[in-house]
Amino acid sequence: MAGEEKKAGEGIPRMKEKYLSEVVPQLMKDFGYKNLLQAPRIEKIVVNMGLGEAIQNIKVLDHASEELGLITGQKPIVTRAKKSISNFKLRAGMPIGCSVTLRRTRMYEFLDRLINIALPRVRDFRGISGKAFDGRGNYTLGIREQIIFPEINYDKIDKIRGMNITIVTSARTDEEAKAFLKYMGMPFRN
Repeated sequence: MAGEEKKAGEGIPRMKEKYLSEVVPQLMKDFGYKNLLQAPRIEKIVVNMGLGEAIQNIKVLDHASEELGLITGQKPIVTRAKKSISNFKLRAGMPIGCSVTLRRTRMYEFLDRLINIALPRVRDFRGISGKAFDGRGNYTLGIREQIIFPEINYDKIDKIRGMNITIVTSARTDEEAKAFLKYMGMPFRN
């Protein structure tokens, strides 16, 4: 244990290595940044699963939470309703979804799995929309089926559920964020 040395590159996620070695120099050339820290970077990735049917059946929340935990590698928090809405028989404080915020190593590993494994498994995949930016350099992607992730055992799922994935970047404009995500390998539609 004490005599072992860490090998170079061990412990650094593949996507972070790509970001540091390929993406930053390309962004500095394209946008004329004078400093490495001006280049956009990913701050966090938020994966959210809204479960409207949890109002009638609370067990749905347990299954969804377990699946989200398998996909992200982190225990999700249960999100609760902020307001009561009588039309939906919803009271303030009722559990209606689950969410995970990924940072650092887990964030890069999740992005790697999303881009290289999960998105190509989507049926009739032609690329993702380049219009889902919010004006401040953040990108939100909706996924209809959780079964595109290899961590999910198809036989054990009770229902197909979708999720929202928000990639929060430090980019100031949508143009910078789109270029950054494209260099990271995000398959945008032409």
